[in-house]
Amino acid sequence: MNWITNYVRPRINSIFSRREIPENLWTKCDECGTMLFHRELSDNLNVCTNCNHHMAISPRTRFEALFDAGIFTEIAVPDPIPDPLQFRDQKRYPDRMKAAQKATGEKEAMLVVEGDIGRTPIVAAAQDFRFMGGSMGMYVGNAIIAAAERAVALNRPLVLFSAAGGARMQEGILSLMQMPRTTVAVQMLKEAGLPYIVVLTHPTTGGVTASYAMLGDVHIAEPNALIGFAGARVIEQTIREKLPDGFQRAEYLLEHGMLDRVTNRTKMREELITITRMLMGLPPAVMGDLPAPDGTTPPETEAVDAK
Repeated sequence: MNWITNYVRPRINSIFSRREIPENLWTKCDECGTMLFHRELSDNLNVCTNCNHHMAISPRTRFEALFDAGIFTEIAVPDPIPDPLQFRDQKRYPDRMKAAQKATGEKEAMLVVEGDIGRTPIVAAAQDFRFMGGSMGMYVGNAIIAAAERAVALNRPLVLFSAAGGARMQEGILSLMQMPRTTVAVQMLKEAGLPYIVVLTHPTTGGVTASYAMLGDVHIAEPNALIGFAGARVIEQTIREKLPDGFQRAEYLLEHGMLDRVTNRTKMREELITITRMLMGLPPAVMGDLPAPDGTTPPETEAVDAK
């Protein structure tokens, strides 16, 4: 009886009451190899607490940290033709789209929203590199135009977070046509006298850097972000010279006058609040003085929207 009580019963209880431990509690930093607890990493906006390496972050997670109380409203983007070229490589283009949508939970490679940061109303757009490399297709072109039109209609600045491998090959020339289309959209903002702020994240390459990503009034980059048109290996093979260390990285571009600031992701919100309020002619924000949302519009917001 003692054997059953002292050994068998506890053993049975331990088997049936054993808890399943999630496998994603820890993340290994790609740069330094440190194992980071998922909650600590999330609280630090996917920035390594050991080496400051900026890992990938989704547009929604970024916006939840950016906007006051994490509240924002999505802006509708017109849907383009689903598969204009009937393109097929190893997979059909619609199949690749479905796989990307399932993996990311997003409709396409860019999310456009509006909301307040530090009581400053803005329109924001962000690319998702997880969605087919954040490639610039017709939807991304439509998204930037929708963001610019909304910003002009509400008299708000536009903040864009870029992360792309370039144009989307499955849409061919139609993808390349988004370069002049987005350039026209940026010109709409300039003619309306509204700030256009670009935050370049890792990586921002290809036709994106040849259009809307490098047309901002202010260019900010996250640390060590890869920014450039062609790849370093292609450039070396073309000019037959060894490129400098750190070429096409954010710090190198800042040193050579291509960027205005390199800002840590954890400090990006305060930076954007300061810049947008300054460019919109508003007084400096009072940090830590944001009340809980009650459905009313602050006087400052009403003044900005009324312009």
